[in-house]
Amino acid sequence: MLIKQLSIFIENKKGHLASITKVICDAGIDIRAISVFDSSEFGILRLVVNDPYKAAELLKEAGHVAKMTDVLAVEPEDRIGAMYRIFDTLSENDINVEYVYSFVMRNQSAMPLVIMKTNDQEKAIEVLKNSGVIVLPKEDVYQVD
Repeated sequence: MLIKQLSIFIENKKGHLASITKVICDAGIDIRAISVFDSSEFGILRLVVNDPYKAAELLKEAGHVAKMTDVLAVEPEDRIGAMYRIFDTLSENDINVEYVYSFVMRNQSAMPLVIMKTNDQEKAIEVLKNSGVIVLPKEDVYQVD
């Protein structure tokens, strides 16, 4: 159920996103989810790709600092309060959510999926599944159409 996410540290300068995504594109690796958190001087590019080990190796060879992290992907219900219920369930079980971002998968429902990193990923998966939340297996997220 855990998904490998790449975190790449980049300078906040023109062309850096292009250079990183070119490495991935040239290798035929599919970007499944992407998010950038920035400051005035640097940023953290977070990617979920269909071949994280190959992407990490190629990025390092190209001179980029890439760290691999385990995250999970959930499919919230399409109704008011769905995200609250997810976050409340985690909080009630002493699980802290460190960050969250959403993405949409092609050939899936139009409902955005959510990537999250918690302080206890295995427990979060168990708690969420027990409360009826769909936690996507990595095969579903890495699948290329």
